[in-house]
Amino acid sequence: MTAAPEAAHPTQAVILAGGQGSRLRPYTDDRPKPMVEIPGTGTPIIGHQLSWLAAEGVTDAVVSCGHLAEVLKDWLDSADLPLNVTTVVEKEPLGRGGGLKFAAAHLPHADRPWYATNGDIWTRFSLRDMAAFHAERDAHATLALARPRIPWGAVETDAFGHITDFIESPPSPYLINAGVYVFSSAFATLLPDLGDHERTTFPRLAREKKLAGFPLPQGAYWRAIDTAKDLTEAAKELAAQAH
Repeated sequence: MTAAPEAAHPTQAVILAGGQGSRLRPYTDDRPKPMVEIPGTGTPIIGHQLSWLAAEGVTDAVVSCGHLAEVLKDWLDSADLPLNVTTVVEKEPLGRGGGLKFAAAHLPHADRPWYATNGDIWTRFSLRDMAAFHAERDAHATLALARPRIPWGAVETDAFGHITDFIESPPSPYLINAGVYVFSSAFATLLPDLGDHERTTFPRLAREKKLAGFPLPQGAYWRAIDTAKDLTEAAKELAAQAH
């Protein structure tokens, strides 16, 4: 008798919101990175994330706090949120994998799949499509993959060494981990209690063909908010979308 397939569309998620955001100073001097507002929106990054998750069918989110956790918790307590939110704080640093495992232990349904996202990602695409992709491949973990633009102009040359073209901010030839995930219900048990899952769990799953990569659809918006320049660029892109 085969086990019943997991629900294709998760209704629970973890947001990893404990980063210090040192490259975003002075914005992060008095608030954690996910509490930095996208200029022109009046809403912090995590507010955009929670709205997106709710629109994609998520009803319960666990927010893992760290740096200036009280600022984030106070905002979550006072905001009119579109889903149920639980906050957790690591008593001691557990590493990325350990922190993810600790947060996952507070999800309401241990026997169901779940989403996760890094707290500095601002994106919009169909999580339902990503979950269906994950289920089709019977993966334990699926990573969203982005192809960011290179921040420099590129130069094309011919075989003889003549420059043939200049390309401003071309797309990277490589896909990168976009910081959004779908995990099977069993995934949490594969995580380390302490340490980095990207150096342990993910490589093991890749060898076992249980790790999938979901390329973001053409035209999907994605940006990691790492620096003040990223905030400025996000505001410009938002203004361009409004016209």
